[in-house]
Amino acid sequence: MDIGVIVPQGWTGEYDGWETQPAWARTVQVAKQAERLGFESLWVFDHFHTVPVPSPELTFESFSVLAALAPQTERVRLGHIVLCAAYRNPALTAKLISTLDAISGGRMELGIGAGWKRDEWLAYGYGFPETSERLAILRDQLEVITRMLSGGRTDRATFKGEHAQVENAYNVPKPIQQPRVPIMVGGNGPNVTWRLAARFADELNLDGMSPDEVRAALPTIRARCEEIDRDPATLRISVHVWRDDATPEGASRVDRLAGLHELGVNRVQALIAASTETDEALESFAADCRAAGADLAAVPA
Repeated sequence: MDIGVIVPQGWTGEYDGWETQPAWARTVQVAKQAERLGFESLWVFDHFHTVPVPSPELTFESFSVLAALAPQTERVRLGHIVLCAAYRNPALTAKLISTLDAISGGRMELGIGAGWKRDEWLAYGYGFPETSERLAILRDQLEVITRMLSGGRTDRATFKGEHAQVENAYNVPKPIQQPRVPIMVGGNGPNVTWRLAARFADELNLDGMSPDEVRAALPTIRARCEEIDRDPATLRISVHVWRDDATPEGASRVDRLAGLHELGVNRVQALIAASTETDEALESFAADCRAAGADLAAVPA
């Protein structure tokens, strides 16, 4: 099981009271430390202002963060956990991801979901469609994005859906990774989201599920793959461990990680809030991950 670190970004209030430049410097420091400690990947949230209540505290924008962290790192993979589909035109999203794959030397992941944070949608002028419409937007965006990311240099993408369309659209440069940048669909909805993951994604990201909840979900996830004659083993499973569940050091955190590992979860992503303040927080997390049997890259002596 691989472990990804969600870098401090401000969204969960970890930068309350901070000035902008020291906060950004700390984000870079945490990213570099995570790579040194052997973590597999770095992740950012796709949100514009704080949770649970919007406040005038800083929240760094996700694509800008990844573009800046790519040249600051060498090995770790980079991605969103997860993009809100409706915030951007899907062809633009594909172009952004392809460019980031070039900047990072082929280390990008495309995490995407339907979105949920109502106050943010309204504050930034997106409206807030019903859940069914947000999921329909995600479906059409995945159709466009997969067409834009795949194919050869001279291929053009065409798709006309209810919520998204492209016509003879080039996406050059193509991603360095072939046949495409890995796609991770995020969400806990068994009827729509998991079917979209089975159809379009390389990975399904479950949000905040405990080991018992993952165990209960796995048969349905497998069934969603089998409905379209896909081998369930080809759909990776990852779990976003919420900040409060990832924070306690010691036995409880090791037990949660070990439980996910035993279920065959491929990857866990977690924000260690205390990493904003101290280097020891990630060091402790790395030790607990190893105690749980997770895979961390060897750290040079």
